[in-house]
Amino acid sequence: MLGGREGHVPQEGRAWDSRGRGGKMASTAAGKQRIPKVAKVKNKAPAEVQITAEQLLREAKERELELLPPPPQQKITDEEELNDYKLRKRKTFEDNIRKNRTVISNWIKYAQWEESLKEIQRARSIYERALDVDYRNVTLWLKYAEMEMKTRQVNHARNIWDRAITTLPRVNQFWYKYTYMEEMLGNVAGARQVFERWMEWQPEEQSWHSYINFELRYKEVDRARTIYERFVIVHPDVKNWIKYARFEEKHGYFAHARKVFERAVEFFGEDHMDEHLYVAFAKFEENQKEFERVRVIYKYALDRIPKHEAQELFKNYTIFEKKFGDRRGIEDIIVSKRRFQYEEEVKANPHNYDAWFDYLRLVESDANPDAVREVYERAIANVPPIQEKRHWKRYIYLWINYALYEELEAKDPERTRQVYQACVELIPHKKVLWKSYIDFEIEQEEYENTRNLYRRLLQRTQHVKVWISFAQFELSAGKDDSLSRCRQIYEEANKTMRNCEEKEERLMLLESWRNFEEEFGTESSKERVEKLMPEKVKKRRKLQAEDGSDAGWEEYYDYIFPEDAANQPNLKLLAMAKLWKKQQQDDNPERDPDKDLDESSP
Repeated sequence: MLGGREGHVPQEGRAWDSRGRGGKMASTAAGKQRIPKVAKVKNKAPAEVQITAEQLLREAKERELELLPPPPQQKITDEEELNDYKLRKRKTFEDNIRKNRTVISNWIKYAQWEESLKEIQRARSIYERALDVDYRNVTLWLKYAEMEMKTRQVNHARNIWDRAITTLPRVNQFWYKYTYMEEMLGNVAGARQVFERWMEWQPEEQSWHSYINFELRYKEVDRARTIYERFVIVHPDVKNWIKYARFEEKHGYFAHARKVFERAVEFFGEDHMDEHLYVAFAKFEENQKEFERVRVIYKYALDRIPKHEAQELFKNYTIFEKKFGDRRGIEDIIVSKRRFQYEEEVKANPHNYDAWFDYLRLVESDANPDAVREVYERAIANVPPIQEKRHWKRYIYLWINYALYEELEAKDPERTRQVYQACVELIPHKKVLWKSYIDFEIEQEEYENTRNLYRRLLQRTQHVKVWISFAQFELSAGKDDSLSRCRQIYEEANKTMRNCEEKEERLMLLESWRNFEEEFGTESSKERVEKLMPEKVKKRRKLQAEDGSDAGWEEYYDYIFPEDAANQPNLKLLAMAKLWKKQQQDDNPERDPDKDLDESSP
């Protein structure tokens, strides 16, 4: 018997292996393969609610169906197993590094694993190899130095920090860590030395504050003051000067604090004034009960800072006067605000003499002669840009009011005399004198002398009003040849003014000439002037913004004089085209010549 008890016969359809275990035969007794039955699908239509693969994965995650059991814990019982474990782990780390050397996280994990085994020398070697790959990685330097500090290898840590700040001096984190380590070790001199090396790179503001706070922790106020002196030069912001002054005030050095504020005011000057500096200065003096100093500071600042930049200054000044001042002080604030308004107006337009008059009335009410004289001097310095009488009418009253103030208010005859003398020297009398001289000769009926005066004046200026006045003089002379003389002046003026860039002045001359011919001329002379009249055309020109960028187009009117058009081929061609178009319209009124041009053009 094979593999069974005595008298036992294996059942049909069973096959037995070498171990006596039976299995189901692959075929039936008849030798045919049994085919499994397939379930029939009665409804092949798609389900109403479709389930996506994403939904299946999400449900599996929610039900935690794919959580794998944790790997079995390996217990190392002898040194041989430990060495084998270390070998396998190191091989895994080295393989990961070999695959991609630039992934610094693999290096750090490798070094930290060696550190956990107290293999410090191996960890150092790994960090050094990693630095050869990427010496700019900040995290790598930090982990390396932290390892040395945790193992209390101080000199090694110093060496790493020195290398780090030398290689990457702009990484402030290295400096912070280095100084903190030295301070924790009690090496105050060493920490100070590191701070000094750091400050040579002129770092950000917080770095300077860290150095100052370090010195203050050890009561080194003088050293902190020295650092502040360097700090406000490297970072010359108003807030830093204020911090410097408050530092002095906090430690009881009030004279030093006042000196810092005064230096700050001098440092920024009038070109870079900031209201916050003066507010802080005034509040410091207010804390010291120096109320007169406070007023001087506020008034000094309000006289120099533009109004739109001094809202906080006005607010604090008003609060101060309400607390410690009187009615006079509050009135001074109101006057100061009005002074600001006038200052803005005269700065926007220095030749706005009405604004100067209002400003002067305000300062005259203050009864401070020096302030009044200062504003008068600033006002009369804005001489009219054009030497014409209509521009000087308002300006001359500034001088008159100035002289009256010196005479009646200041009671200073000598100053009054000086004002009048300066006024007489400044006014362009020679321009007022020509017209008076000409009028005088006309009254004396010295017509030849009048003509000579006009000729001499035309040698100085070719203004259109001089030509028109000359022509009108010839017309009013009442002589037999007055009309021809007047027409001759117009002809000469028109020929002279062809080179004039001001086309409006040429047009003014021709209009005056046309009026003359309409009243005294003949048909031919009228036609002569009409042919000289310009054509008014609309043009477009490109605009540019202040920064040079394109600002679009604008339309403007220009004048084309026939005499100028004759000398320009393009304008002459345009005139011929217009003449041809007019002829075509006269010959065939029903046909559009523009359409002919369009159809004939290729």
